[in-house]
Parts: sequence; structure tokens; C-alpha cells
Amino acid sequence: MLSPKFSMYHWLVSLRPFVLPHRLLMVLAEESTLFASVIKWTALATVVGALAGSATALFLYTLSWATGQMQRVPMPLLWLPVGFVVAYLLVRIFAPDAEGHGTDKVIEAIHRRDGQIDLAVAPVKLGATVVTLAVGGSVGKEGPAAQIGAALASALASLLRLSRADRRTLVICGIGGGFASIFGTPIAGSVFGLEVLVLGSVVYNVLYPSLVSGIVAYHVATSLGVTYFHQTLSAIPRQSEGIMLKTVLAGVVFGLVALLLIETLRLVDEVARRIPVPRWLVAAGGGALVAGLAWIFSDRYLGLGIPTLERSLGGGGVPSGAFLLKILFTALSLGAGGSGGIVTPIFFIGATTGSALATTLGFDPGTFAAIGMVALLAGAANAPLAASIMAIELFGPAVGPFAALAAIASYVIVGHRSVYPSQILGVAKTRSLRVPAGTEVGSLEDIQMRPSSHRLYVLLRMRRRAAWRRNTSGQ
Repeated sequence: MLSPKFSMYHWLVSLRPFVLPHRLLMVLAEESTLFASVIKWTALATVVGALAGSATALFLYTLSWATGQMQRVPMPLLWLPVGFVVAYLLVRIFAPDAEGHGTDKVIEAIHRRDGQIDLAVAPVKLGATVVTLAVGGSVGKEGPAAQIGAALASALASLLRLSRADRRTLVICGIGGGFASIFGTPIAGSVFGLEVLVLGSVVYNVLYPSLVSGIVAYHVATSLGVTYFHQTLSAIPRQSEGIMLKTVLAGVVFGLVALLLIETLRLVDEVARRIPVPRWLVAAGGGALVAGLAWIFSDRYLGLGIPTLERSLGGGGVPSGAFLLKILFTALSLGAGGSGGIVTPIFFIGATTGSALATTLGFDPGTFAAIGMVALLAGAANAPLAASIMAIELFGPAVGPFAALAAIASYVIVGHRSVYPSQILGVAKTRSLRVPAGTEVGSLEDIQMRPSSHRLYVLLRMRRRAAWRRNTSGQ
């Protein structure tokens, strides 16, 4: 039996000599195909969104229960090494693809395996992340939500025997649905799933299904009782040249902090892999080190760090070096074998960095913490569009221009690096640099400067040589 699209097209062609002119025939064929595509992806993305939203609700309720149980345990810091070992063994034995902070593994699956993800990743990632966060590991919650949503989407694609291209689209919908339902940002979550795949490019042909998935996932999670943090900022400064310039300069700082986070994560992961002992011992040692640091400094850097994050967004004071300690805690937690996401720690680091900068630049601390929160995400994940939209969804439209400026500046300054090493390089961030397109960010070894980048240096050198000749001839 012929496919509907094939049959309709040939039926229209058969009418051409009698009724339809060529251009009208083409319009009808095109529009009928597009309409069928809209119906198809509305149905599929709705199912994926419902699965992602339900899984996110289950994950958050399980996490809340486990965290409550651990609060009753005496001397909770002693459980960090045990929790890290348990999380590592769960992933290692049952689903190695669930290793790390989740989203990067999904990006890798999309690029290397056309979105093929083992269904076992979903329960294993949920369990390992709950254990890591419950004992105090400094990780996030979006990675598991995105990876669980993507695994369920991949399973649905296998059940329906979809093509490779359709599987990829469905898995991207799973990322968007997980991200949207974990933070309560349906539009930003949908765009994030598209923007994070290729550095410098957005996969627009998946925009509609991803948006449907994100909106459905958000409403399903809300209907299941999940609540979200949204706060309208009141102390928004008036737009002026001076304020905008300060915002751009702050974006540069956020980009440098994002770069520090990326390189620290990479360094700790490399060191952990080179230690000549079994990995479960590395996990135990990493947990013990995190526990020791928490005992020396503060337990505010353990877990999600929501109280400190909310205090920053509310304009309250936080230690000036809080962002540096959170980078260290997060790198150790993930590098040692803990399981979880990276975006919530990014929010903590960005908000505390913004709070520390607020006094220097004359901004309201709460407003600047909000700008820093999304700007650091834009730089660390190379997702300035999703970060800018998130600022509007979380804090209101008034902060949009400031958040967008800081986010784009941060995105540019961080360079061709990412907390997601499996991102593919699409285009260079400036025409003055040449990067190998199609290369994974994590394997990038060489960035070349274009000849035009040397013009200023050449001009300065020629002027110095001319001045030297004049001085020599004068003598």
C-alpha cells in the first residue's frame, strides 16, 4: 500500500492535465504535506511531553522524600562517600550511558547514535541522582530530567518504529520537555533543547515539536503538583548608555567565570580518571573531600544550594567568594562519580557572582543576581537565546534587555568551550577565528587566527620599523 503522501501527490498529478495548473498543484502538494507534518508532530510531541512531565514529577517527589529522610540522619556529612560510591556503582553496573551530568550524554547520543538511548538510563539516572543529591552532592536536577525524557522518547520511537531522523527529533523533544518541566520555563526549555546541540546554530525544523513537548510537559508537571520559583524584579534600572555598558562589562565577567567553571570541570575529571585506583575508591575519596570542605567552609555549597540561590535573588548578602567554592564543590562531585545535572550549580554560581558585582557596578543585588544567573548559563552552555528567554519567563519582561546583553557577551567571551563537551562546533564566534566545523567541542585542539586578525599587529610593527629607520638615519 502506498503512503498517504505518495498517494495524494500522484492523485494530484493525475488531475493536472484536466483541472489544476502546475503552480497550484505544487502549492496543494506542499501544503498538504506540511499539514500532515503538523498533525503528526503535534501528536508525537504531546505524548513525549506528557511522559517527560510525569517523569519529572516522579523524580522531584522522590528527591524531596529522600532529602527529607537524610535530614533525620545524624552526622549527614559522613554519608557523602557512601552516597557517591552507591551512585557510581548504580550507573556503572546498570547503565553506563547515565554517567556524568546527563544532558551531555543525550547530546552525544543524538550526534553519534541518531538518538538511540537505552531505556534503562531513565530509572538508573533517577536513582543515582536522588542518592547523590540526598547525601549532599553539589549537582543539579535538570540533567536527569532531560536524560529521562530523552530515554523515554527514544523508547517511544523504537515502539513506533520511527526513522532515524524522526527518532532524533523525538529525543530533542524529550530534552526540551525535561528542561521545561524541571524549571517551569516551557519556552526557554524548548529552545534550550535545540540550541545546545550545535554551537552557533539552532535546529529550526524541530522548533514546533520541541515547543509542543515543552508546553505539555510543563502543564502535566504542574497538574501533578509540581511548583516553580518565579519572581518579578522590581528594581530594574532605566535603560541608558552607561547602564548598558556596565551590563556588557558584567557579561564579560560572567563569561570568564563560566570559562573557569568549564576548565575546572575538565581538569578535575581528567585527574580523577588518571588516579591509579579503582573508580569506586575515587568516588569514596571524592565524597570524603567534599564532606571535609563542607565542614571547613559551609554546607551551603552542598546539594542544590536553593536557600543561597534564593537569598541572592532576593537581594540578601552572600559571601563574596561563594561562586568559587561552588565551582570547586561541583567539579569534585561530578568528577568523583556523583550523578546529576550542571544547570542548577550554574544558577548558583551566576547568581552569587552577580550579587558580588552588584555593589561595584551600582546595581540592585537581586536584579544583578538574576542577570548573572542566566548570563552564566548562556556562556557555560552556549545557549544565549534560551537564557534570555528564561530571564523573561522567570523574572518578567523588564529584565529582558539587560539579561540579553549580558548573556550574549558571556556567550562570546567563553569562546569555543562548553560544559557539554559533545556539542558540535557549527560556526566560529567571530570571523577573526577559524575553527573546524563539525568537531566536538571537547575534542577541539586547534583554533587558528585568520590573516585579518594580524593586521593591527602588522601595522604597529611597520610603524615601529619606520620610526627606527628615521632615528637611525638621523644619527
